[in-house]
Amino acid sequence: MCGIFGQLHLKYKKIPRLRSSLSGSIKALKHRGPDDHNIWCNKNNSIGVSHVRLSIIDINGGSQPLTIDDNFTIAYNGEIYNFKELARDHLNGKTLSKCDTEILLRMYMMYGERSIDYIDGMFSFAIWNQSDNTLYCARDRLGIKPFYYTTVNDQFIFSSEIKAILPHLKNVEIDYDVLQEYLTFQYTIGENTIYKGIKQLLPGHSLVVRNGKILVKRYWSINCNPDLFHTEKYFTEQLSNLIEESCCSHLVSDVPVGTYVSGGIDSGIVSSICGSNQSITGYTGRFDGFNQYDESHHAKAICDKHNIKNTVVNITSKDFIENIEDVIYHLDHPVAGPGSFSQYMVARAASENHKVMLSGHGGDELFGGYAKYLIAYFEQCIKYSIIGNKSDTHGQFVVTHDTIFSNLSSLKNYVPMLKQQWSSGLFDDMTSRYFNLLNKSKHIEQYIVPGILDISSVFEKYESMFSTSHESYLDSMMVFDIKTLLPALLHVEDRISMAHGVETRVPLLSSKVVEFAMSIPGNIKFKNGELKYLLKNVARNTLPSSVTTRKDKMGFPTPFNEWCRGDIKDFIFDLLSSSKAISRGIIDNKKILANLNSDTKKYDRGLWAAVSLELWLKQNIDIVTPAIELNNVEPNTGIETSILAGLY
Repeated sequence: MCGIFGQLHLKYKKIPRLRSSLSGSIKALKHRGPDDHNIWCNKNNSIGVSHVRLSIIDINGGSQPLTIDDNFTIAYNGEIYNFKELARDHLNGKTLSKCDTEILLRMYMMYGERSIDYIDGMFSFAIWNQSDNTLYCARDRLGIKPFYYTTVNDQFIFSSEIKAILPHLKNVEIDYDVLQEYLTFQYTIGENTIYKGIKQLLPGHSLVVRNGKILVKRYWSINCNPDLFHTEKYFTEQLSNLIEESCCSHLVSDVPVGTYVSGGIDSGIVSSICGSNQSITGYTGRFDGFNQYDESHHAKAICDKHNIKNTVVNITSKDFIENIEDVIYHLDHPVAGPGSFSQYMVARAASENHKVMLSGHGGDELFGGYAKYLIAYFEQCIKYSIIGNKSDTHGQFVVTHDTIFSNLSSLKNYVPMLKQQWSSGLFDDMTSRYFNLLNKSKHIEQYIVPGILDISSVFEKYESMFSTSHESYLDSMMVFDIKTLLPALLHVEDRISMAHGVETRVPLLSSKVVEFAMSIPGNIKFKNGELKYLLKNVARNTLPSSVTTRKDKMGFPTPFNEWCRGDIKDFIFDLLSSSKAISRGIIDNKKILANLNSDTKKYDRGLWAAVSLELWLKQNIDIVTPAIELNNVEPNTGIETSILAGLY
């Protein structure tokens, strides 16, 4: 796992002080690669790439940037899990190293842009072809690894994290259209970021820079092609085999591998399979004094069954005060919920003994694990029962009231969401109803300053991405989440782990597992409205029944609101009551603070949105980052007010 940064002059002119610029910028990413760092520039300094390395595979022979034949150079972040097979089947085993970096570059040398079709892994990379002055970049199919870019002064600048790009901007500004997406969903849904002028390469997309032009294109997309011919038994067996195969491939490492164990199905399956193949340590977070949020006993049951060493990380309000600013710094963005802080603390504990950790991310999106899916289908059952129209697009998969009732107990903790969802618009079309479920601005609209949020424009963006052409409503919801929510969650996972020099791998998101999951019909994947029905079938052979039958899985809730009324109250008041915070004109912090003492809701999204946003604004907008005149000024030298201050 690594960090990359690069600069290319779009007119292939010499970039003054290029090596110094690369050296300064990559230091902002040193947490991603504490083991090594290197710089490469071409002969006329029209392009340069810098790289920091976290050594995991071929520790002694995997330095980057890597150049072959004085013509092809790669800087790469990620892991290619089938690199040995690629070397055997396509390269005749003739390689100079035992590293996936070389395999990736040689595959490109052989197949060009088509090489991406052969690769199974998580990655973002940049390959420079000196013979035709072409830069080819790509990001993995699901967005596990990041890639950001911008253009400044005729230069194309790219990086693994935004923080390395910011000092190159003439001004650091908010993109208010994207801010509206954040206020609505608490994540963003397109290629633009919350920083004006900086874009992300979307999952499943590649980018070519040639002759001064930047061409972005999609090389892979989610396709739902339900297999209506096979049985539930077939899908269970095949899925079980594919997940085990993926978990085993994700164990390939020259350093110890650990696993995050939350006490749920997804991380439980990954941990149990990996624990059966080699000795690993599982890490679980818990909060002292908050038993209602404690799932460590479920995690312990999983670990005990598979002889996994179980490490419980106790997280406190003091930890929050001491670390939350670092959390937001590493995330680069305001984030959806305080769970990112909890993940940060567990990753920090894991980093003491591990460079590689395994996670269960992807299970909810691929196999129907979110309560909102059940709420949406329950609503359609009501509609179907009253007006008699089929509740699904093509009628191939219809969950009805007489089959869904036995699974409604899963919604016990979601009564507030049900109240909000059914307060209006019950019989509107499915596209609108799912937007209503996703729309978090309803919880914080009382705090948003008038004129900041135009919900109709956000809905138009959402509507252009939400497709009703799939076989079922479930597929439509899951595909939208895979395109938008999942990359946002993976963004958090990547930044939080890499903040501590830890690589997180996600076996459930291998290409084969994802594509197979998309072929499973809804009536098997989500049978009778049971969340993750088929995945539970797979899990029953490996996990304790107390885990597979539970209907109270909470994710990773953090007692943020409880702390706000007690141990961290002064911290929150100081943060939100400063003159700068009060005058921003985005969220009315006075209302937030006035309601803090009297608010009795279990979870207040408005409070967290204000805290997260304010910390981000302090670190990224308030700090004066002078424009770097790339042709005249050496970057970052002597700029103590820069966002990079203190990193040198």
